[in-house]
Amino acid sequence: MTRMPPRPNLSGGRVAASKGVAFSSNPILQVKLPAWRSRFVLFVLFVAFVALILRALWLQGVSTDFLQKQGASRYARTLELPATRGKITDRNGQVLASSVPVKAIWAIPEDVQAAPKDKLRELAKLLEMSDADLRKKLDSDRSFVYLKRQVEQDTTDKIVKLGIPGIETRKEYKRFYPEGEVMAHVVGFTNIEDAGQDGMELAAQKTLAGVTGSRRVIKDRLGRIVEDIESIRDPHDGRDLTLSIDSKIQYIAFTQLKEAVDKFKAKAGGIIVVDAKTGEVLALANMPTYNPNDRSVLTGAQLRNRVVTDTFEPGSTLKPFTVALALDTKRVTPSTVFQTAPGKMTIGTATIGDSHAHGPLTVAQIIEKSSNIGTAKIALQMPPEEMWEMFTTVGFGQQPKFGFPGAVAGRVRPYKSWRPIEQATMSYGHGISVSLIQLAHAYLIFARNGDIIPLSFTKVNDSPIGQRVISENTALQMRRMLETVVAPGGTAPQAQVPGYRVGGKTGTAYKIEGGKYVRKYVASFSGIAPMSDPRLIISVMIDEPQGQHYGGPVAGPVFANVAANALRALNVPPDSSVTNIIIPKEPLEESM
Repeated sequence: MTRMPPRPNLSGGRVAASKGVAFSSNPILQVKLPAWRSRFVLFVLFVAFVALILRALWLQGVSTDFLQKQGASRYARTLELPATRGKITDRNGQVLASSVPVKAIWAIPEDVQAAPKDKLRELAKLLEMSDADLRKKLDSDRSFVYLKRQVEQDTTDKIVKLGIPGIETRKEYKRFYPEGEVMAHVVGFTNIEDAGQDGMELAAQKTLAGVTGSRRVIKDRLGRIVEDIESIRDPHDGRDLTLSIDSKIQYIAFTQLKEAVDKFKAKAGGIIVVDAKTGEVLALANMPTYNPNDRSVLTGAQLRNRVVTDTFEPGSTLKPFTVALALDTKRVTPSTVFQTAPGKMTIGTATIGDSHAHGPLTVAQIIEKSSNIGTAKIALQMPPEEMWEMFTTVGFGQQPKFGFPGAVAGRVRPYKSWRPIEQATMSYGHGISVSLIQLAHAYLIFARNGDIIPLSFTKVNDSPIGQRVISENTALQMRRMLETVVAPGGTAPQAQVPGYRVGGKTGTAYKIEGGKYVRKYVASFSGIAPMSDPRLIISVMIDEPQGQHYGGPVAGPVFANVAANALRALNVPPDSSVTNIIIPKEPLEESM
């Protein structure tokens, strides 16, 4: 009879093979859990899933913009696209300042730390810094540090070849000045950010600078661009600037000034050349100067644009304005005689004097011999207000408006406070301060037949309209007097120019230090050439010359040499047949 297999335990209990006893019947193996526990576990799981769903909704819905920005900050970059700074040229198109492409070397310190030490030493050598300085720059918690700016392209190529992770380059521009120290005080210079700091670079910053552009790109962790996203703003290059300066005349003026400063072992000097027809500044130079291409060692004395920023007592160069006012108001004529003997004159408790006792002098001779007493007697015939108006009308004591940085106003005290002695001394240039550029500008009234026009450092295309200061006849009379100053009987025969009629006025004045006059001098000369049809005004100032200190022998030759060469450079035809210059062995010394 076939035996049937045992029936399975439908209750799920395991039956012992030997005894047929279910394991679940053992009280030790029985699991007794309360019903609420399973429900609690299910509830916790439900809450967790709900929280996850809400978090997902928050991230995908409400916080989308924030998260996208956080992500973009880790891979998206905005690159600055530098604009090329405009060129500066002289009036004939010769380049005076231009921008050349260079690179900035920067680093991600975290990525560079693991670079081999030998490569870091080579990097420091290429960057011209010590290993310690390089380590100091890289020892930073910032994500970006500049190692060096304005690095030449050949050096940059060597750095790139090192293949150091985290070392990157950025395109930028460096300013180059072909004329170096000759044009330094006119053109000026820029800083490492390519922004103007001095001269026309600063004055025309908005014109030259342009506007930088930018682009959005995606970079990987090594700084490599993997995708170009969009252009945010295109760069706009700066506009070129054409100056009024003539490079030939600038070089002539610079070399002649340098020779004079060296010859007389002077502390400093300045010169300016102005076109009398247009008011354009054709040349401006100072000593000492500097090379704008190498500013590693600079002093304040080198940077000072003395022609524009320094004031001094003009001395006898101011006498023509006093005489011109008297002529224009019909108080005197060129032949009016004034007694200057015995060479001394007391006004109140003060005494003024001439360098020589001249006796009776006409007004024309007062200019020729540079008599303080004669000029003072002329001045005391006029109300102080009229003299003050003359001085301020030609620009003395007024803030210059030719747009050059650092220009000073000088000082002319209000006429209501003038005492007779002060009116007398101001008539021959003491007790008043002007800059050399103001003096040259004021002499326009004599060169332009009585009117004055603004000065310009940029090229002028249209003839400016002048402001009438004195009559045309007065200006012609003054030019004849100024011409006698450079004759053998005047105070500046050294200022004569072969083949050209020229004229001007010497100036010698004590310097003021600590509010007192000291035995240090400023020698100056302001002149016009040629006298038949004035084209140039040239003003020269030599600060603290040694040996000689009078304007005639110190500043006069500078004027003569610059005028002679500049007139030929401008193709101005000669207006005199005199080619032999006669200089007395003992020229007349001007009064101080």
